Amino acid sequence: MWQRGRVTDDDAQTSPAPGKRARQRLEIEAGILRVAREHLARQGPAGLSLRAVARDLGMVSSGIYRYVESRDDLLTRLIVDAYTSLAHDVLAAHDAVDRDDLSGRWHAIGRALRAWALAHPHDFALVYGTPVPDYVAPRERTVEPGTAVLAALVRLLHDAHRARRLDTSGWGRPPRAHPDDADAPGDLPRRAVGWILDDPMLAEVDVPAAGLVRGVAAWTLLIGAVTGELFHQLGPVPDPEALFHCQLDVGEQLVLTPPP
Repeated sequence: MWQRGRVTDDDAQTSPAPGKRARQRLEIEAGILRVAREHLARQGPAGLSLRAVARDLGMVSSGIYRYVESRDDLLTRLIVDAYTSLAHDVLAAHDAVDRDDLSGRWHAIGRALRAWALAHPHDFALVYGTPVPDYVAPRERTVEPGTAVLAALVRLLHDAHRARRLDTSGWGRPPRAHPDDADAPGDLPRRAVGWILDDPMLAEVDVPAAGLVRGVAAWTLLIGAVTGELFHQLGPVPDPEALFHCQLDVGEQLVLTPPP
């Protein structure tokens, strides 16, 4: 979780270049995804059709099944591509900020997410909008790319806690690790996010439940702010960028205490 992979010179030297047939397959698969995105923009995910995609590619409808198993497989590929593209932009912005600049890291995540969403509104709607009827995303393919941005936020919470700047206030007293009194206000955060803290992927993360609740609230605010702007939920906004930056400030205040 804490280190992103990189390709070394040795890796580049030992990895064989794809052959002609493999390159042709990659080109066809890229074309399928390109046309599918065009259909996604026009009709939405519920209207996605393999037959229509094949027709626009000049391919017989049966031929597309050599590259895509089903409509659900195509949707999954589009979702994975969207998450991967989003993570690329957000992590690049986040990682460019000094690790000790907690506020800067939060704002980098938010600004990069908004910029990506404005540039890819249909991809954003696919992964954060209304669920596609009768489609269930396969966890083994979507969880890792779908949580890459959240992992950056969790790293931020972890570092904020280590720096004594993670806000854990609001429930009367620090939460117990294993609540035995469901009515005690301090137990509420653990009951709310214990299922996240118990994930083996977070074994190395040092974030108290109350701080994680605030992180989840800040993330929800961020997604809601971007969604509201994309889909004009507030009507015409004269300066959407100013509004978004104010919302980012509110999100920061949810998570971080002022520096000493």
